[in-house]
Amino acid sequence: MTQPLDICIRGGGIVGQTLALLLARARLRVGLVTQAAPRGEAPDVRAYALNAQSKALLNSLRCWPEPQHATEVLSMQVKGDAGGEVNFDASALSVPGLTWIVDVPVLEAQLRDAVRFQPLIHLLDAPQDAALTVICEGKTSSTRAEFGIEFEVTHYPQTALAARVTSEAPHGQVARQWFTEGEILAFLPLDGPQGHTVAVVWSVPHARAQALQAMSPEDFCQQLTQASEGCLGKIQLSSERATWPLQMALTEQWAGVHQGKAWALAGDAAHTLHPLAGQGLNLGLADAQALADTLQHREYWRGVGDEKLLRRYARARITDVLIMGAAMDGLQKLFSQTGAPWKNLRNWGMSGFERSGPLKQWVAKQAMGFK
Repeated sequence: MTQPLDICIRGGGIVGQTLALLLARARLRVGLVTQAAPRGEAPDVRAYALNAQSKALLNSLRCWPEPQHATEVLSMQVKGDAGGEVNFDASALSVPGLTWIVDVPVLEAQLRDAVRFQPLIHLLDAPQDAALTVICEGKTSSTRAEFGIEFEVTHYPQTALAARVTSEAPHGQVARQWFTEGEILAFLPLDGPQGHTVAVVWSVPHARAQALQAMSPEDFCQQLTQASEGCLGKIQLSSERATWPLQMALTEQWAGVHQGKAWALAGDAAHTLHPLAGQGLNLGLADAQALADTLQHREYWRGVGDEKLLRRYARARITDVLIMGAAMDGLQKLFSQTGAPWKNLRNWGMSGFERSGPLKQWVAKQAMGFK
């Protein structure tokens, strides 16, 4: 390499690759540290709910998947455990879609292809010196400690279980969610408008997750059918089941200078939330957009590692992330409580929110990325 790097990004996931493409578009020289996936790793069964803001960002990079891999959600049904219900409809909000359910492996492949053909991005096996290091390694980042960054984690008494199932009835571009006795089940539509494939995310107590993981496919689908009220008819498991413990973590230090080296956090390295509203990757992509905008529009005499410049990035992100984190944590605590008083309270709240009119519309627009 004949010229030094402007920025070294540690972490080649969706947020890291998106940031690299944005910075290269701004004519900055970027090093992207990636790690090859372990051999024999099971196929990724995750799916992400991406809002309009994330879609516009990925479209600008020409990395938005084809329609069959980015299913537009036209309506959303959320049910409580004692009659409470909330419904959202794209047509009522005058938007084309509430969100898009994106197949993770397809999106990652498109980003990898785009990165490979960008001459200002250099793929690295190990970190190199740069004016600014951006840490995008995810929630288990090993680099945070190297830069003296504190990262306090709150562990939830829940494990998320993800899988893919095929259903007898088409999903109809409807996202569905059930809050039942401390458990949260989500059905996310995949494979386009006429699809019969659903991504399942089921947040349950740790012991319950182990039991569901150990069940035969037939018994697991029977449990899933019961929890989802048989809404899609007969279902069959079409993937492996993946699990991971749930946590909340919000950094107090978004960026800074440590021992003369400038750094910034983005994505899950800076914040992790409960997946009940599917906002994790939307926040991470917003981090990438905000950091790229801050660096691109800096004063000509400021370097990319300027400490004042990095504080601008931190201010641009901290409020949105704190609000979303507090909201997700509050909802998780509310719906994890058992007993009749709590059940009645939350279902009464859901019913009131369903009738709230402007408040409901405002919350929906915020979740969709419209400020």
